[in-house]
Amino acid sequence: MRTNTLIKGLLFSPLLLQIQGTVFAQNIFENHRTEVYPYLSRMAQKGLVTIDDYIQPISRQAILMALLELQKNESSLSKIEKTELNFYLQEYNTIEGLTNKDNTKADLLKKDENGRWRTIAIHAKDFQFNIDPIANIQVSSNDGNKINQVSNRFSLWGASKNIGFQLYYRDCTETGDLQKLNNFETPNAGNIRVGLSNDNRLNYSEVRGNISYSWKNGSVNFGKDNFLWGYGENGRIVSSDKAPSFPYFRLDYKPLQWLSFNYMHAWLNSNLTDSMRTYNTWTGGVSGDIRVRYISKFLVTHSIKVTPMKGLDLSLGESMVYSDKLDVGFLIPINFFKVYDNNRSNYLINAGSNGQIFMQASSRNQIKNTHLYTTVFIDEIRLTQIFNKSKSRNQLGYTMGGSVTDFFIPYLTVGAEYTRVNPFVYNNLIPAQRYTQYDYSLGDWMGANMDRQLLFVKYTPLPKLKLYARYQSIRKGGAGSIWDQYAAEPQPAFLFGLEKNRKDVYLQATYEVINNLYVKGVYQKINETYTTGQKISNSLIQMGISFGLN
Repeated sequence: MRTNTLIKGLLFSPLLLQIQGTVFAQNIFENHRTEVYPYLSRMAQKGLVTIDDYIQPISRQAILMALLELQKNESSLSKIEKTELNFYLQEYNTIEGLTNKDNTKADLLKKDENGRWRTIAIHAKDFQFNIDPIANIQVSSNDGNKINQVSNRFSLWGASKNIGFQLYYRDCTETGDLQKLNNFETPNAGNIRVGLSNDNRLNYSEVRGNISYSWKNGSVNFGKDNFLWGYGENGRIVSSDKAPSFPYFRLDYKPLQWLSFNYMHAWLNSNLTDSMRTYNTWTGGVSGDIRVRYISKFLVTHSIKVTPMKGLDLSLGESMVYSDKLDVGFLIPINFFKVYDNNRSNYLINAGSNGQIFMQASSRNQIKNTHLYTTVFIDEIRLTQIFNKSKSRNQLGYTMGGSVTDFFIPYLTVGAEYTRVNPFVYNNLIPAQRYTQYDYSLGDWMGANMDRQLLFVKYTPLPKLKLYARYQSIRKGGAGSIWDQYAAEPQPAFLFGLEKNRKDVYLQATYEVINNLYVKGVYQKINETYTTGQKISNSLIQMGISFGLN
């Protein structure tokens, strides 16, 4: 069998099993930064709704189903919660409801039947198309240095029967004193700069898109987006949105109410030039007469989630970062990646790939109004030597957190979280197989050899007005060497080569005026103390207004 025929059969076999089934709503992913996510998460924490949000983004259809489930329990909601429920239904109810009318309806700058303003909306029988602008103006003062950010472009989405499609394109320009910006040690999403940048101006773009086929209990998706796995208040150790988005193939399948499966294969950027494939063009060009090729890099991951009892979710997954060329074996969703990689590499570490195992336990409302979670990410471990200090290689990370909502007063949530990532996690002796995308971490934004203690408070005094306060204390150790990682016995201790202690205070107020129109204010104070004795203090004040992004 030819390779491309095998791939086609593999990717589309789930569709063939369901092609004769009933037509169901389409899989259109919702931006994971929108306010509906924390709203539904809190409702799940109160036991009023069920939502599978340990993997994000989730579909607009899943959001709608959760909102409709809440609507059935409307008598259990407070006045503010009811107002917000109707506000979110205004956004999602229309988009997912295909009209059964034979005539075509096209609207320009009009409210739809739910009172939601639509820039362009076309609805026909078994077809819909929507487009909205994206705009953002933000002014920041970084220790008195002014920084302006302007974003614009568009977002579109639509559907035809079982097929959904979407495209999000944002272009951003920042001007001002940018010298102090360090986008690697912040939870803010990484960016890929466009053209020439300097200390006073930079430009970058963000593109996300997806086309999907959905059936009753699953979907397949070809797209470009972020992929978040697990819970975390200010960082995720398994898969986060720190790195820029990437192209992927994704399969979601939920055969039973208590069992779900996810698979994803992604194409990453190694940022490493492949000197063997780079060649001269001899065209007399102005860029060195050279064609630059990068080392190919891929990420494959799959996981299952079981719900043995209401409110308790147990998840287990595996991932592999591999390089050089596409491998058909990793396109098999139910393959055991680690064993397969060991076999294909003849058990040679220099020929193998970078594998990980991860797991999570989540408890919602088993203790009233409480969410407890623990996530573990294992990069490498010697099980037989796990407690032997001289022989162990416990290169792993974990997060433990929890929160209580309606804490003494309605809509007040308080919580705490602790994250620890041991030395050398995310790293690999093959540079093209590090756990990164464009050199940004795919996991926690602080990288390896660090820990973080965090306290937070969330409060909604009025509908759509979100107040947030966070305090965190971070310790960051040294990177070490490849020899330290693979050969040193005993392994360097946790936080070896301590570089600094960091303490942050973060305050944020966000108000969603109408659907997708946000007004936001932020204050942040960061104090860093280095082991050299140097102390750095930084204050940030931001004010912004945006439409279509948050």
